[in-house]
Amino acid sequence: MGWRLALRPYVLIVPALLLTCGILYPFGLGLYYTLFDFSASKPQPDMVRFENYQTVFTQEAFWNSAWVTVLYAVGAAAVETVLGVTVALLLHRSTIVGRVLEKILILPLMIAPVIAAIIWKLMLQPSVGVINYLLRPFGLGGVQWTDTPTGALLSSIAVDVWVYTPFVAILALAGLRSLPTSPFEAAAVDGAGWWYTFRRLTLPMLWPYVLVAVIFRFMDSLKVFDIIYALTEGGPGDSTVVLQIRAYLEAIRFQRYSFGISYTIVLWAVVYLAAMVLVKHLGKIQRKAAEAK
Repeated sequence: MGWRLALRPYVLIVPALLLTCGILYPFGLGLYYTLFDFSASKPQPDMVRFENYQTVFTQEAFWNSAWVTVLYAVGAAAVETVLGVTVALLLHRSTIVGRVLEKILILPLMIAPVIAAIIWKLMLQPSVGVINYLLRPFGLGGVQWTDTPTGALLSSIAVDVWVYTPFVAILALAGLRSLPTSPFEAAAVDGAGWWYTFRRLTLPMLWPYVLVAVIFRFMDSLKVFDIIYALTEGGPGDSTVVLQIRAYLEAIRFQRYSFGISYTIVLWAVVYLAAMVLVKHLGKIQRKAAEAK
């Protein structure tokens, strides 16, 4: 019996060790491949050390993709945060309509992003799309939604907002319902208005929940692939080619495997650094929120 108790901690960590190995092995293998010039035309690669990374950072295509990625991530995360918090504030009032809308709110999350992008691609068609059909009475029919660089990027962000705003709203709504009531009751007794209560009490205590949503959405938007590829395939031109799509093009379409993996490693580093900064900031916000309570 004693040996079983002594062995139990080691048995319990086996799943965690297997999961860690399952993550680190392909990552380490991919990192190793970036040191070679492996491609379809060169199945017996030579070691080139860090030349792939040097080529990545000296390419104009990389900086264009990095800029598009940042624009997409910042735009999507910002709009989703504002809309999500707004929806959460509206649903926070316990009404029958609010409870019904809560159930409807999660519907976009139940649709795969690539399916949502295909649906929106059909809806945004200039000639047969329902969006232009609805706008035609207002003289706005025939808009080329995804045929211009700006329109394609904004359309991609709009699809992302439609899919993931409910995620932010649900997190913010959960945060609102977990806030203590005593500060708000004291503010109401003192005659504080809605805006003052929101700015001085609700928002500071809600910030940790909002920032968690921002972290998830910003990191996810940095590595977006499915929505943009299904909607625009990176076009027109390379106006919506984010880093993830650039890595796909280099590794799969152009069959330069080591070079494409180098793009994914660079993207991983960007996401990791962004996550570290945001999580560190989250800790500060949580301490301030605890003091406000």
